Amino acid sequence: MSSPVAELHMHIEGSLEPELIFALAERNSVQLPYTDLDDLRSRYEFTDLQSFLDLYFANMQVLRTAQDFADLTRAYFARASAGGVAHVEFFFNPQAHVNRGVPLHEVLDGIMDAVGTSEREFGLSSAAIAAILRDRPVHEAEEVFSEIIRLQTPIVGLGLDSAEVGNPPSLFEDVFARARSEGLHVVAHAGEEGPPEYIWQALDLLGAERIDHGVRALEDPALVARLVDEEVPLTVCPLSNVRLCVVDSLSEHPLRTMLEAGLLVTVNSDDPAYFGGYVDDNFAQLRDQLGLTDAERETLARNSITASFASDARKAQLLRG
Repeated sequence: MSSPVAELHMHIEGSLEPELIFALAERNSVQLPYTDLDDLRSRYEFTDLQSFLDLYFANMQVLRTAQDFADLTRAYFARASAGGVAHVEFFFNPQAHVNRGVPLHEVLDGIMDAVGTSEREFGLSSAAIAAILRDRPVHEAEEVFSEIIRLQTPIVGLGLDSAEVGNPPSLFEDVFARARSEGLHVVAHAGEEGPPEYIWQALDLLGAERIDHGVRALEDPALVARLVDEEVPLTVCPLSNVRLCVVDSLSEHPLRTMLEAGLLVTVNSDDPAYFGGYVDDNFAQLRDQLGLTDAERETLARNSITASFASDARKAQLLRG
């Protein structure tokens, strides 16, 4: 990348590379169901979001201690920085860990330890967004969020992710209202596999400031007009869309159509260890397979910084390059 870029849609658990899975399994005496790295990698073929989530949650079993979460986060920071990322706002899923017996403070302490030193160690600014699992009970989301607030964890926002179909944003209106009252930013996954209606709900009921994915917005001209008028960012994940069969191929991805419609689009890696690459890999493959131009790449890089929750001073610094 010739200009700094911000990554705004990346799940830290989705950066858990196979080598680290095996290293953490050995550290924590976890018996893996894979014979070796090749056996594990052979399972990275997905037919839809759920088929990915099954493996994603299974591999999390190796994450047990604050040190594990710190190592995971730092490994991502190192790779992202090497790929031109200067600022990152990443998701983590507290419920996925608490529900398997990992104390919440272990998750938070490890992640926040890495966040606190990211500029000094890796030259990138960072912030964490706690993401609710939309396919879990609503009361569970409220309980975990309450504990995060009680612990005074310095997260920057609240998000909504996991299996979208059949789990509309409307279910979580109350917890997102509380997040806003706590002064947190609010974002939501919508319009990936779910319908455009979920994007309307995320905006109107949750108060979402960014829509994560949002590719199905193109099916609703009135929605596109609103997103353009209100300059709502869409954190698009091209390689993820291909790997999860949201689009058939990268050459058919609607990214350019979205840009031409005036949408504030950004490029992100989603779950880079599973979907074939980090942000720089996404840009490289968009160039090779979609014909992304240097000018379009610069627009996307600037969009990512504009759409971030970084301070005005940090944005200005990044936009200066």
